[in-house]
This record gives sequence, C-alpha cells and structure tokens, in this order.
Amino acid sequence: MRNISMVTKLLLLGIPHTEGLETMLFILFLSFYFFTLLGNLLILLIIVSSTRLHTPMYFFLGKLSVCDIFFSSVSSPKMLFYLSGNSKEISYAGCVSQLFFYHFLGCTECFLYTVMAYDCFVAICYPLLYIVIMSHRVCATLAMGTSFFGCIQATFLTTVTFRLPYCGPNEVDYYFCDIPVMLKLACADTSILEMVEFISVGFMSLSCFLLIITSYSCIICSILQIHSAEGQRHAFSTCSAHLTAILLAFMPVVLIYLQPTPNPWLNAAVQILNNLVTPILNP
Repeated sequence: MRNISMVTKLLLLGIPHTEGLETMLFILFLSFYFFTLLGNLLILLIIVSSTRLHTPMYFFLGKLSVCDIFFSSVSSPKMLFYLSGNSKEISYAGCVSQLFFYHFLGCTECFLYTVMAYDCFVAICYPLLYIVIMSHRVCATLAMGTSFFGCIQATFLTTVTFRLPYCGPNEVDYYFCDIPVMLKLACADTSILEMVEFISVGFMSLSCFLLIITSYSCIICSILQIHSAEGQRHAFSTCSAHLTAILLAFMPVVLIYLQPTPNPWLNAAVQILNNLVTPILNP
C-alpha cells in the first residue's frame, strides 16, 4: 500500500452529539463489551467441550463467535480508552489497521452467514445426505473461504481508501476510522472512489443476501411439506435465531454504506449496535 499522506496522527472526535455523557457511555459500552466477550467465549467453551456439538452447524457457530469477539474488539477498546478520559489520538497505521480489520471481520461474517444458511438448507432439505455433503473437508474449505474472500474485500477497500493523500485536517468526526469519515479528510476528489466502494460493498452484501434468501426460500418450502406440526415447529426454531442474526447484520450495512446522504449520528448509533449489541445475540 503506497502511503503518500502527510498526516501521521489522527484525532478521533468520538460519537457525535454526546458531549458530557462520557462517563455514562463508558459504563454502558463497557457492559456491552464485557457481555459480548463473555457470551461468545462461553459458546466456544461449550462447543469445544461437548462432543455432541462437534457438527458442521456448531463448527460454523464457533467460527462466528471468534469473529464476533475480534469484530467488537476492533473499535471498542479505543473507544472505551478515550471515554475514560484518555487521549483520543490514533496513529495513521492504527487507523489503517482499524479500517482493514473492521471490514475483514465484517465481510467474513457476511460470507459466514451465507455458509450457515447453506448448511441449514442441506440439513432440512437433504437430511439423509447431510453428513456426505457437509463433510469435514467441505466445512474446513467453506470456513477458510469466508476468511479468504473477506480478506480480499477488506484489502481492496483499505487500499483504495488510503491511496488518497491525507494532508490535513486530521480530525476524524467519528469514534473509529471507517470509510465514509476518512474520505471526508482526503485532499483530493473522492467522487469516483465513493462510487467504486459503494458498488463493491453493495455487490458483496447483495450477493450474500440473495444467496441467503434463496436458501431460506427452499427451507420454507421444505418445512411446509412436513406433515407433523411438531416437526415444522422444530425446523422453524432451528433457523429462526440464525435468520434474526442475519437481519441484524445486514441492516447496518445498508444504513451506513449504501445511503445516499450519510447521517453521522445515525451511523454511529447503528454501528455501535452492530459492534457491541449484535455479537451478544450470536445464534
């Protein structure tokens, strides 16, 4: 990545319109962050310790827990650090790292939700072939594929964002480094890059969402063919938590990256919900 920036440090201005609420927000966000880490670590511990849960569904759920732990840790520690009264400064390299890992983990989760929808589709629509289709090799390949394509997407978004010259000002009007706020600081025309990133994020999100919708359409058709009311109820309960988590994961993407005129306060509220609250609801 070619760095032609004159800026070496950036100042995070924090969550818009929350002046004087730092102590209350620190306690609130620290609680959310603690329960996110605790909940997902417990899920991992239970999956690892119970041999009955060594199945494809729980394998992917375990990876989702790992992603949630790191995803919430990209921006939360720094935010809690300055909410407690410490410096709001972040190095240029730290800003690049924040943006890369935020989109790497976020994209990985989007791909992982797509894989989990496919797993649910195979389990309900082809139960007799489930073990054959979702073999250990297939599961490992799918899991590595989510990280690989997440890394490619994040590398592309980070590269196009930080190839721009940043010669001042150095005040980031947000609580962490993300694409929309960084483009505002660039000393160059960003209209083309805004369109490129809009198409990139939109295409990835739409592709994953359409694949998930396709899987769940087939799942619903299969469930409706089950004659037993108990069987239908069990099948719906198996996938309802996953579907809820998917909606909570994709809604912030639409509200933050695909809206024509960004609203800083709305973006911050939605992103905090996505970073700290959604990981607690890991299915």
